[in-house]
Amino acid sequence: MVLLQPDPFLSELTSMFAKSTEKGSVWVTFKRSSLKSKVQRNKMKTAGQAIDYRCLIRATYGNKTISTSVGAKEHQRFQASYATVLKAHMTALKKRERKDKKVKKGSAKKAKTDPMVLA
Repeated sequence: MVLLQPDPFLSELTSMFAKSTEKGSVWVTFKRSSLKSKVQRNKMKTAGQAIDYRCLIRATYGNKTISTSVGAKEHQRFQASYATVLKAHMTALKKRERKDKKVKKGSAKKAKTDPMVLA
């Protein structure tokens, strides 16, 4: 697994999506991480230090895995860039067929007929 900076990660992710159009799938996972071992986190808790959590993002295509770590300050910018990449490569999705809106009950009342009157 290769830990990249966010911008090279997005460009590599773009190339993974381009390769996956013919065959295969790209898996992207997000996970909260402090990038420290459990022992170090416990020491920081007992010392009263704040733990800086980051977002660990992994992408896998076939047997190739790339990852990046994004902090809280740069998360908004990364999400906007990530959304742009996703929108550009989601071309195989079908548009949802919407049903016609039904007539409201109160606006067009149908006359109820009594079956006994018709007989």
